[in-house]
Formats: sequence, C-alpha cells, structure tokens
Amino acid sequence: MKTKILIVGIGGVGGYYGGLLARKYEQHPEIEISFVARGAHLAAIQQNGLKVITENGTFTARPAIATNNVSEVGIADYIILATKSYDLNATIEQIKPCVGPETVILPLLNGADISERIASLLPENEIWEGCVYIVGRLNEPGVVESSGGVHSLYFGMRNQTTEKLRYIEKLMLDAGIKANLTPEIGKIIWRKFIFISTTATLTSYFNVGFRDLLTDSNRKEITLKIIREVSAIAHAEGITFDTDIVETTVSHIERLPFGTTASMHSDFSAGKNTELDTLTAIVIEMGKKHGILTPTYEKVHSELKK
Repeated sequence: MKTKILIVGIGGVGGYYGGLLARKYEQHPEIEISFVARGAHLAAIQQNGLKVITENGTFTARPAIATNNVSEVGIADYIILATKSYDLNATIEQIKPCVGPETVILPLLNGADISERIASLLPENEIWEGCVYIVGRLNEPGVVESSGGVHSLYFGMRNQTTEKLRYIEKLMLDAGIKANLTPEIGKIIWRKFIFISTTATLTSYFNVGFRDLLTDSNRKEITLKIIREVSAIAHAEGITFDTDIVETTVSHIERLPFGTTASMHSDFSAGKNTELDTLTAIVIEMGKKHGILTPTYEKVHSELKK
C-alpha cells in the first residue's frame, strides 16, 4: 500500500513544499504525492509539471496526480493544507472525499486557531498544527518562486511526538525541506501569529510597508499597542515566551526590507478577498472570550471593515 500525501493549494507555500515532495518521490514505489489546484494553474501543471524557482536553482516537479477533483485521489493518508485561511471551510468541504478514519491533516495556514477550526469540522480525525516561514509566490500559471533564503517549516502536536509525526519529518527532510518537529508548536504558531496579525492589520490600515510601521511616531505607537493587545490574548491562551515578545516582534519588523508588505495589504490594495477575519477580527473575538480589552484592534478593524 502506498502512502498517499495530498497537497491542497499550490501557491507560494504549497507549491514550494509540495514541489520538493513531488520531485523527491516521483515514481516512488511506496509514496504518492498529489496536488489540488485549479484553473490555468492546474492546466499548466498537468501539461508541463510545476516549475519551482528557488535561490539554489530551478526544478520541475511532477506529482502523481494534479486535479481539481479530489475523488481522483481517493482516501489520503496525509493532507497538507496550504490555502488562504478565508477558504478554510470551503477547502475542508472539498477534501472530504479524501478523508478516511486514519487521515491526518497538517495545516500550514496563517492563524492562531486553524487546527481548532479544522477539528470542529473533522472531529474524528487527527489534526496537527503547522507554521511556515517562507517568502513564496505564484508568478504565473505553473510557476512558483521562493526567495529570501527562509524556508523553515514547523509542525507537531502539543506536548507529544508520535511515530506518524517522526515519519513525516523524515520524509520531508529527505526531500530537502527544512522541517522541524516540535512539541512546542503552539508557542511557535503564536509567535508568528503575533507578528503577522500585527503587520498584516497595520500595513493594510496605514497602506504602507512593514518597516514604515516603525519610521513614524504615530504608526509606531499604534504598532506597539497592537502587539501588546494580541500578546495579552496569547498569555490568556496559556502561551508563555522565552523572550520579550514585543521586543522580538519589533526586531523582526526592523529586519525586513523596505518596500515589502503583507499579503493581506496586497489583497486589500487589489480589491481581493482578505484574511481580515482570521488575522484581525479573531483577536477581538478571543479578547471577549477572555475578558481582555482590545480597543486598538477594534478601531483598526472597524476602519478596515469599511
């Protein structure tokens, strides 16, 4: 029996990691990698494979199956989700024909509560938690690119390590993925969420790049308020950090190149659907759950909602 791994969402994230897996295990007798994509992107992959451009060279990945009809894949052993968080409910509905009793789900979406949301939709399945640090984008149909030299993938289940987790870690490492299996995945997800919620929310609000959040006294003051509010939510959720999370987040913003911005900001600018609910509104909702005030988030969210 082959181990079936399905990658759903072949953009910058799914395309890079899925591409490495498909390249490594093409024609493998025991491992089958499949892609779910759509439109012109899917057609290009079906015809020519997926072209993956990296700092270390370019390669073409050819999955065993590339489709927009998941029934062609059958029941998967592992499903890696790499779609936008606002597509989560629709994605789970789409993949249900591939979900059996033993299917494991690994989400790589932005958000603090993604695994919990999936568990509410698939309560009988094992749901892992995942988090990636990567600069990746879909250049054109059939072509994804990773840049910046950052490709780390973290995953796991809180406070435990299983045979399945170790198996997937080895499978990813063998494919050239910088995979890190950790029982402290909750802390890592929240550290990233604090950064991305802050920057996605405020680059969209101020219509500026990452570094510009700190170059103006008013913008910096609001940035610090936002970080403190979301950090209080993390603490209420039982997350403790080894270092000052405010300083860590500010330092991370300072290291980013001028002119770069969050994908949510780009989506707002292009008039597209955005992750406002899962990166901004969720903080307000969780604040109410814990009795924590989030006045800065509420003001900014109200303006962005317009």
